[in-house]
Amino acid sequence: MIIIRPILHHVTMRTSRLAEMVDWYSTVLGARVMFRDANAAWMSNDEANHRIAFLSAPGITDDPQKTSHNAMHHSAFEYGNLDDLMSSYQRLKQENISPSFCLDHQMTFSIYYKDPEGNFVELQTDGFGDWKLSCDFISRSPDFAANPIGYFFDGDKVFEAHRAGMDFDALRQKVRSGEFAPAQTPNIGLPI
Repeated sequence: MIIIRPILHHVTMRTSRLAEMVDWYSTVLGARVMFRDANAAWMSNDEANHRIAFLSAPGITDDPQKTSHNAMHHSAFEYGNLDDLMSSYQRLKQENISPSFCLDHQMTFSIYYKDPEGNFVELQTDGFGDWKLSCDFISRSPDFAANPIGYFFDGDKVFEAHRAGMDFDALRQKVRSGEFAPAQTPNIGLPI
């Protein structure tokens, strides 16, 4: 039997912070509200009718054990190139939204943020600028197999190097050599 492969359309989250979540996703992703009432909101950042939705109801509470419970770790959104990713990094810093951690996953170059509910949102660009090449890399590379999480980096150091004109390949070499490492290993939201 042939599998007809659907494309991911949207993510829906339960929340006790509807207004904060709507504001945060508007700021971070440029998402606009397509419909909202007292208990829910549907938002889109492209031509789709919605890409993110929020459901709110009495009784929804925070989970103090969130990092040790089964759950989705993050959602991810891709930029077409490093310039766009770095431009968004700068814009979010100006909005006082700082990343939780940054990783060169090798097949992607990624900056992770936490939304008001503590969910991670990854903003990324493809590490090869070509999905075929990054698919080949993740499937076949001994480098990826040896380090599937990747290399942590300090977003400010990378932003400054990019702003100074360093090209993507040179920048990534410095990340992988540890030159742009953060002062301490960040918490990536998994039990220690």
